[in-house]
Amino acid sequence: MIHFKRSTRVIAIAFAIGAIFAAQDVAAQVKVKKPVKLQIIDVAGNLTLSKPAIEAFKAKYPEMVSDIEYVKLTAPELPSKLKAQQMAGVMDTSLVLTGTDAMASGIEQDVYLPVTPKYQKDFQKYIDNYLPGAKAAFDLFNGVAICYTFCPGTSMFTYNPEKVPNPPKTAEELLAWCKANPGKFMYARPANSGPGKGFLFELPYWLGDKDPKDPKTWTKTWAYLKELDQYIDYYPSGTGITFKELAEGTRWILASHIGWDVQQRALATIPATYQAFWLNNTTWVNDAHFMAIPKGLEKDADRLAVTLELMKWLMSPEMQAYTYGNGYFYPGPSQKGISIDMAPADIQKNLKPFLRANYDTMIATLPNTPPLGPAATVEAFDMWDQLVGAKVKK
Repeated sequence: MIHFKRSTRVIAIAFAIGAIFAAQDVAAQVKVKKPVKLQIIDVAGNLTLSKPAIEAFKAKYPEMVSDIEYVKLTAPELPSKLKAQQMAGVMDTSLVLTGTDAMASGIEQDVYLPVTPKYQKDFQKYIDNYLPGAKAAFDLFNGVAICYTFCPGTSMFTYNPEKVPNPPKTAEELLAWCKANPGKFMYARPANSGPGKGFLFELPYWLGDKDPKDPKTWTKTWAYLKELDQYIDYYPSGTGITFKELAEGTRWILASHIGWDVQQRALATIPATYQAFWLNNTTWVNDAHFMAIPKGLEKDADRLAVTLELMKWLMSPEMQAYTYGNGYFYPGPSQKGISIDMAPADIQKNLKPFLRANYDTMIATLPNTPPLGPAATVEAFDMWDQLVGAKVKK
């Protein structure tokens, strides 16, 4: 298992695009018959980090880009959306921003145009400069997509300290707490929630299941979740709902994630005084966001060429520094050598007050492991939906 150390950020979209223009040119000019319109689908909440840099690309290269349309979907919706375009022979989508969830389901349904080996030369210097965890995520999906942002991932917990003066220290203590406080703990459906996914993928480590990478062997995990289900009111379809209910006081503890823990306090969704904890025996199950190209785009040479230039722009050091953003995917950059000190001053100013003192310590000291492979990810989500998810509600 890898150990690593990093630092982080917050983004006010009012950051100066001029500051980006001051950076060295990182996108090569490509000749197109006329500027193209790009459609970008986000199923990971990644636009909160990437949109300003994407808009800067559009502004800097009007000879390549006429317009950019942004579409937000849930991860489970993505494969069928792309399949429908492919079957119609009209690929409107140019780029997908996705987590490991829709990477797994998209590979299973064969909707992505592999970046490697055909376009590998365009990205080799970035592949060579990946952080260890980001490289492991890239390799896990066999180079089908480019790993754009990276965070330790896993499941931590955000809570209201007024309601929970002594938070649980083990998975068993958490279950006992939920039994004593029914309805006060919440996590979202794993197939569409980073924290929900982290909670599911972390349980085999906490509970000592036979093979944490094989959901079929999670005897203790599935038994635990079925028992926990008695004390869960419902499972939201997304993470944002869980933090809204924590702020309202309906819930007292949430399955969380460093990025959500930072961002939701920075945005004042929850009070800055709310606290976080990790359970004993936690292993970081790493998380990553990817840039994937849908199959069918290769039929439009100009749009494909511009999309590849945009992807390279987003992987450049200057643009990677912007992924410290508002803390959503803390730390954010997938590349080595991108410190928070490289981020614009407003990002640093907005982010630093919300970084907990123990973040870097936990990142540096806890063991970490790559996420589940594509087939195991899909299987884990399907098993959760079948065995636990009867109370999923939007």
